[in-house]
Amino acid sequence: MEIKVRYLGGKRFEMSARGHSVVSDQPFENDGADSAMTPPELFLSSLGACAGFYASEYLRARGLDTESLEVRVSGKKGEKPVRITSIDVEVSVPGLSERDREGIVRAVNRCLLKQTLLVPPQIEVRLTTGALDNEPILVG
Repeated sequence: MEIKVRYLGGKRFEMSARGHSVVSDQPFENDGADSAMTPPELFLSSLGACAGFYASEYLRARGLDTESLEVRVSGKKGEKPVRITSIDVEVSVPGLSERDREGIVRAVNRCLLKQTLLVPPQIEVRLTTGALDNEPILVG
């Protein structure tokens, strides 16, 4: 997987992969134009979409209704260092049996992004300063 991020000016960025693109911005109170979701909102959206995918696959495999499936994700922001300190994922599917409610929870717990957060990947930041660079500078 690879995502390209391009600066659009102001507080806006465009993220693209495989011919698809998403834009992020900042709200007015952060000097943005409030024209798109913020990066943390996109992060939580990705987690919600992942949870929804796993839930819908569970429902489809059992011939259950997917039309009423809804996922809500909320996060709390903390300081020092600034980060999302807690995430709540709420999956709503009315009318399921106890067995299927438990099955949905098991399925959503297998979400790729949830599993990634539980066992965080190594993140390496490199800085390149132009086409003539032979080797990137490791930042952290």
